Amino acid sequence: MIRRAFWFTTGAAAGIWATTRVQRTLRALAPDSLAHRAADRALAAGHRARDFARDVRVGMAQREHELNEALGLTAGEPPAPAGALAPPPPRPALGPAPAPAAPPAPLAPGAPQRTQANRKNRSETRKPGNPEKRTTDGVG
Repeated sequence: MIRRAFWFTTGAAAGIWATTRVQRTLRALAPDSLAHRAADRALAAGHRARDFARDVRVGMAQREHELNEALGLTAGEPPAPAGALAPPPPRPALGPAPAPAAPPAPLAPGAPQRTQANRKNRSETRKPGNPEKRTTDGVG
C-alpha cells in the first residue's frame, strides 16, 4: 500500500511539474511576450551600439591628441592641407527668361477648320468594316 501511495504521489508531482512547464512555455511563446522580449533586446542592442560609439569617439580624441603632440601642432590652428582645392569660381547669373513661343500660324484658307462639330462628326467617317470599340479597361 505504501508503494502505491509513493508512486501515486510521484506521478502527481511529475504531472504538476510538466503542466507548469508547458504553461510557462506557452506564456513565453505568446505574441505579447515575444513582442516584449524583442523590444527589450532591441533596446539592449541600441545601448550597446551607443556605448561602442562613445568608446570610439573617446579613442579618436585620445589618438588625435597624441598625434598633435607628436607633430607639434596646436589645437587652435588646424594646418592647411597640402593639396587643398581652390574654391570653385562663382557661377554667372541666369539671364532673362526666353520669350514665349509664337502662337501657331492660322490654317490655310482652304484647309478644314477643327471645330466641335468636326470632332463629333469624325466618328461617322470611320470605316464600316472596322468599328472602333473603346472601353475604359483598355481590353476592347
